[in-house]
Amino acid sequence: MTTAQLHRIETAVLAMPMARTLGLRFTQMAPGRIEIEMPIAEAFTFRPGQLQATPVFAVADFAAVAAAGSVLPEGWSNATIDTSLKLVAPAVGTAVRARGRVVSAGKLLTVCAADVFAVDSDGEETLCATLLGTARNIKPA
Repeated sequence: MTTAQLHRIETAVLAMPMARTLGLRFTQMAPGRIEIEMPIAEAFTFRPGQLQATPVFAVADFAAVAAAGSVLPEGWSNATIDTSLKLVAPAVGTAVRARGRVVSAGKLLTVCAADVFAVDSDGEETLCATLLGTARNIKPA
């Protein structure tokens, strides 16, 4: 996977209105591994400073499925078909950081995962969620 192909994944994700609304930012990219950060915005909290589960799921899903997409052949795309999210601690701080990775890449399906960390103002991370997902690999028409 070339740098240009990784950049196309970032561009495709950030073209999605949901990704822009969440304020996603790609911070690391390599084949099979994607890291995305999202600021903790009041609009997405259920109590002051603590994210509701939906944006935690969203950043985890974006990171995992983007990682899955990073190992596909040129021109291919993918889409989430199944996930399981486990919340393990409150998502409190200034941001959340999701580290997506490929677990097993196949021709039709890619199993992927992401760990989500709450990041405080000092940059300290606390694991707050983990996601296991499956992405369908879509051959170009």
